Amino acid sequence: MYILMQVTLHHHLFLTAIASTTTHIFSQEHIEQFSLYFFFNAMRTSNNLIGLVNFITFLLSIPILGGGIWLSNRANSTDCMRFLQWPLIVIGISIMVVSLAGFAGACYGNKFLMWLYLFVMFFVIAALIGFIIFAYAVTDKGSGRFVMNRRYLDYYLGDYSGWLKDRVTDDGYWGQIRSCVRDSGVCRKMGRRLHGVPETPLMFNFRRLSPIESGCCKPPTECGYTYVNETVWIPGGDMIGPNPDCMLWNNDQRLLCYQCSSCKAGVLGSLKESWRKVSVINIVVLIILVIFYVIAYAAYRNVKRMDNDEPAGEARMTKSHPSHFEI
Repeated sequence: MYILMQVTLHHHLFLTAIASTTTHIFSQEHIEQFSLYFFFNAMRTSNNLIGLVNFITFLLSIPILGGGIWLSNRANSTDCMRFLQWPLIVIGISIMVVSLAGFAGACYGNKFLMWLYLFVMFFVIAALIGFIIFAYAVTDKGSGRFVMNRRYLDYYLGDYSGWLKDRVTDDGYWGQIRSCVRDSGVCRKMGRRLHGVPETPLMFNFRRLSPIESGCCKPPTECGYTYVNETVWIPGGDMIGPNPDCMLWNNDQRLLCYQCSSCKAGVLGSLKESWRKVSVINIVVLIILVIFYVIAYAAYRNVKRMDNDEPAGEARMTKSHPSHFEI
């Protein structure tokens, strides 16, 4: 009886050991399979995320590039300032090209292209921030003045200051701007007729004029000229004020008030309106770009960590050979 019990006990221990070993081997294999699955799935997810971020960044370059093209069109037809649009166009194209490179890197698992995207995009975002700050700084001062019983505003050069004013009022540069404003036909297009009848003075007084229309196509209101039509005015009996523009006004359609300080102020006012509209769009795009840049950076770090076989949550300095620079 004692021998039978010993045999039974040894048999039970042997079966238990086999079962335990089998369970251990089975669990280890499954753990490795699950680990590989989650590893490649996480890497694929990170690449997909980087690709999505780059695609959205590419789409965000379109409004920036569109803003630059819009400024370029206004420079050729309205604002006549052929300088401001080029930095914006270059930034938009740069974002577009870099985003395509990052997208290709994410699709093909090319870490160099991913790194290039992050590296170049950092400087592109910095350039966009600089452009926005510059645009607001140079258009900070100056705006139209309200005129009693008028809907339009009058513009005075003394209300403006800074780099943009010096640029516009430079004699050599102003000659080009003046010719551009005259050739654009902005004053010629001011004429309106209601049922074939020319616009009356009262109707004109309640028109909303653009800064260039107000500053270049009519004399300043304080001069007291009498309205004949939109671009023809005759001296009134109560000419007042020491404004030199009052003597510069000319009904010759080639001259009008293109030499007036009010015309220069009108160009500055038009530039301010254009820049501020584009800057609002740029600020919104910039915020989204920064958010997606941070997401792309985090996803790229995750890809590098998995390539280095670094478990999630492990401190970088616990590695045996930590690198000095890590992106």
